Amino acid sequence: MSTMKLITIEEHTMHAAVAKASAARTAAVSPGFGASYAPASGLPYSPSAEVLEDLDEGRLAAMDAEDIDMQVLSNLTTQYLPADVAPELVRDVNDRLAAACKRHPDRFAAFASLPTTAAEHAPGELRRAVEELGFVGTLIHGRTDDEFLSAERFDPILRTAAELRVPIYLHPAPPTRVTAADNYEAGLDEVVATRFATAGWGWHNESGIHFVHLVLSGVFDRYPELQIILGHWGEAVPWYVDRLDEALPRKATGLDRTIGEYVRQNTYYTPSGMFTAPHLRFCTDLLGTDRMIHSVDHPFVSNAGARAFLADSGLSEDAQHDIAHRNAERLLRL
Repeated sequence: MSTMKLITIEEHTMHAAVAKASAARTAAVSPGFGASYAPASGLPYSPSAEVLEDLDEGRLAAMDAEDIDMQVLSNLTTQYLPADVAPELVRDVNDRLAAACKRHPDRFAAFASLPTTAAEHAPGELRRAVEELGFVGTLIHGRTDDEFLSAERFDPILRTAAELRVPIYLHPAPPTRVTAADNYEAGLDEVVATRFATAGWGWHNESGIHFVHLVLSGVFDRYPELQIILGHWGEAVPWYVDRLDEALPRKATGLDRTIGEYVRQNTYYTPSGMFTAPHLRFCTDLLGTDRMIHSVDHPFVSNAGARAFLADSGLSEDAQHDIAHRNAERLLRL
């Protein structure tokens, strides 16, 4: 299996100016985030800024060490940018990623960042990124200003993605301040509460809720071809598909399809570095392998084991090729 091409699609980078400009909003939403994910903490998912910013030798070496052929890059924290600086900074982010893809065309592709806090600028930037820079979709970190993507102000983004036939990777972000305070913080140490509200549980739960909210809001009836990518084994949604269909039949929702049909027809799912065989078995049994795409969540998770996870999966060689590269090539037109 060592000759199998391997593409991973949730691989992050950071732009120093964006991190600085979004720091105040990040701290307002998640006051403990900085301390909880400081590299000096020694806790998981805490890479250094230098590792996050690297788009050349260090990143390529980390890929080569684990025989990863290509990463689809995405930038962090753009959903927390102040509206007055978001359009310019996001443009810089996308230009920086485009330059990296140009330097290493066989190794990198990219998801566009969007200035969702200045939502009127986002559709044009998505179009520029796809049509001029050659990007393969967009990655959006959770809610913007506490609003789901189903809010009216974001509909032009959804419409543009559908028109361009590119997916939206719906990536986790910290819960809203109210949700975090109500659900995750009572009586807990700040680091524990913050990690509970984010990587441990909260942002996966919130991402699943966000997707189901898009379904129930009729987004996929308006844009039936729109594709959403969900990391971390579908952000808990697969575990509740049957329950959702039972509790929310079409008689209640008034939608064109069942919730399960939207999951199976409008989503792709990735492991995001959760290389856990029971999750793989459940998701491939429920949803098949033609909508699974590999991802590591680098550099928050090491590339180590990404290739072995597939090789040891017990899946057919054909299915392994689908997950390793074919599904990504087809969806992202790589």
